Amino acid sequence: MAFNELLVSPVSYAPPAHVLEGLSDVEAVRRIDGIPHAVAELVAHLSFWQEWFLDRCRGTATPMAKHATDGWPPAPPGCWDETRRRFLEGLRQAAAVGSKADRLARPLSPAIESPRLSHYTVRDALTHVAVHNAHHLGQVVVLRQLLGRWPPPSGSWTW
Repeated sequence: MAFNELLVSPVSYAPPAHVLEGLSDVEAVRRIDGIPHAVAELVAHLSFWQEWFLDRCRGTATPMAKHATDGWPPAPPGCWDETRRRFLEGLRQAAAVGSKADRLARPLSPAIESPRLSHYTVRDALTHVAVHNAHHLGQVVVLRQLLGRWPPPSGSWTW
């Protein structure tokens, strides 16, 4: 399966660009009682880790976040357009890295310092990003439903 399908144009669920379209900044940063994150915060978190894994795929030894909270950058009012753009651009970059089949089996170098991830290849890292994105984009869909902003302008599955 091509990484473009996993990251940019999935078959199993709405494409990330569609999931994120049509929200105003006010809607994207709005907190819902009892829910820990707003849409913009989820997307900022996705960008943080997507960029981190891309750095590692490119051989840049960006240090891993020391605390879970470090992977949740703030998403203040006025940030939505840039947060969304940054995430979607990162998807395109990740898909481009994934299109280089000759590099997918290459171990990350330097290896990730976490023992659970130290064996990762470029393929493993991009797969990790795709699964992580799918998880949190599902949360975005639920938040949009709670906000009364689903489906997005491009539509969605009907079943």
